[in-house]
Amino acid sequence: MDLRDSPSEAAFRGEARDFLETHAPKDKMDMFGDPNADEEAGIARARAWQKVLYANGWAAVVWPKEYGGRGLGPIEQIIWNQESAKAGLTDSIYVVGIGMAGPTIIAHGNDAQKTRYLDKLLRGEEIWCQLFSEPGAGSDLAGLATRGVRDGDEWVVTGQKTWCSGAQYGDFGIVLVRTNTQVPKHEGITFFLLDMKSPGIEVRPLRQVTGNAHFNEVFLNEVRIPDENRLGPEGAGWGAAMTTLMNERMAMGGVLVRYSFDELLAHVSEYAANVSAVERDDLAKLYIDMKSLELLNARIITKLGRGVMPDAESSVMKLALARILMRGGDLAVRILGPDAMRGDGPWQSHFLQAPAFRIAGGTDEIQKTQAAERVLGLPREPRADKGIPFEELPRS
Repeated sequence: MDLRDSPSEAAFRGEARDFLETHAPKDKMDMFGDPNADEEAGIARARAWQKVLYANGWAAVVWPKEYGGRGLGPIEQIIWNQESAKAGLTDSIYVVGIGMAGPTIIAHGNDAQKTRYLDKLLRGEEIWCQLFSEPGAGSDLAGLATRGVRDGDEWVVTGQKTWCSGAQYGDFGIVLVRTNTQVPKHEGITFFLLDMKSPGIEVRPLRQVTGNAHFNEVFLNEVRIPDENRLGPEGAGWGAAMTTLMNERMAMGGVLVRYSFDELLAHVSEYAANVSAVERDDLAKLYIDMKSLELLNARIITKLGRGVMPDAESSVMKLALARILMRGGDLAVRILGPDAMRGDGPWQSHFLQAPAFRIAGGTDEIQKTQAAERVLGLPREPRADKGIPFEELPRS
């Protein structure tokens, strides 16, 4: 395992750092962390920053050059995530489009779709959201029941999606639809590009414990989607979805560097009078875990540099990070003492948001299963639905 940047990686890091020092907004862009944030102003700032990225060739690090990217690899994306976090840049409203929808269109779309969507996406002219999960299809995504029926050159789609980040201001969405119930569940899914302004779409915000409405549930009532918006062949949507989810892991990589131990340490110093031996011990354990996580991240980067795709490391890393976020938030509000009950401070917000990371991007249980199968060699869980047509499966 190599803890140092290679010469080419160091050069890229320097280039990224120079660009961010010159162009990045000086105040922190955190539209999702502040429940009192002005959403319209946040969108305008995000659009303006995206245009700066596009104009300077930083809009998409790993996209191929012919589609407006830099044509680089996952290591450079990780470095970009690290340097962006240091510059105070958190989740962008374009993360679904650039990190998930765009790569899926590049991999599975036709020329007309690539021409229509990719450049506008990179320019920041159109915002994308993801409509995959459903009330009855979360970890078992292939169990989705949103139904699509062909009607000439259109598909009539009816169903419900949930946990849709940014759907309230999304221009387009990537959506999975069941178009065939007579085949096993993985084989009857089709992938569509959905105009979020289409008649029959209702977006209902889901208010979180933080006060934010980052997520939404989306109801589709006989929404008509042109067949030209179908991504790939009918019934081949599961393969395209796997492309999306693979890229989602990289898009979520920014989370791995977003948590700052230095900020927590400064917070502890500010409230030193509230820090007992128990808190000092918890802080030391947290520091050790953070350093262990950095070493695991270095192992992943080393593998990528050797052309080897990480396997269970990403699952272990996400499990560890979820625990660090939970413990760090708990420690921060304990140190606040009675002040934790007043106002909407950053540490109160962190404490309330942290549990969500145990679900987002794959639940803890899913990550543990992957680690058990791929590291420990335990047998795969039996699938009682294998080979059975979807319409014959019992549903609650």
